[in-house]
Amino acid sequence: MNCNPELAALLSQPWSNNACRGYVIYAMENCGFSPKDIRRVVAELHEVFDFCVLEEAQQHFENSPY
Repeated sequence: MNCNPELAALLSQPWSNNACRGYVIYAMENCGFSPKDIRRVVAELHEVFDFCVLEEAQQHFENSPY
């Protein structure tokens, strides 16, 4: 089986919940969300990470209207 080197490099990167939180914070700051709202979302991410597996979150994203 041939593997795309770029895809292999991407897939070899470790998953990091904190990196994901950082991306969300950047996006929310860039969209002008208030610090209070950003804190609420980051706190909720802690809960979601505890109760949803990676595959479930990916499927939720792929099926969402966003």
